[in-house]
Amino acid sequence: VLQNLSQTPVLRELLKEAKMPGTTVRIESPELSMLCCFSFKQEPQLIKLDQPGPLTLAMHQFLTEVQETKKGVVTPKELFAQVCKKAIRFKGYQQQDSHELLRYLLDGMRTEE
Repeated sequence: VLQNLSQTPVLRELLKEAKMPGTTVRIESPELSMLCCFSFKQEPQLIKLDQPGPLTLAMHQFLTEVQETKKGVVTPKELFAQVCKKAIRFKGYQQQDSHELLRYLLDGMRTEE
């Protein structure tokens, strides 16, 4: 899940901008822009961001390390700690489904908006 998220350019860019509170981001959907010539024009969304929460900051830090590291191995200790604070079920290092991690991670970041 984390490797897939690290290869999502829109998420990386949004988290880079989210690190700076008070920033307004413009979100455009490239998929919808192809449809606009047929029936409707999709306007971009403008969203003003507040101070990012600890989970969002940990996710930004992790994605930055993944993109910039030369050592090849990145351990998401801080990100995992923040996920465990939002979803206690991950604390015991038990095996969990990847879709559960994705859901708790994205829901946790969304609630910090």
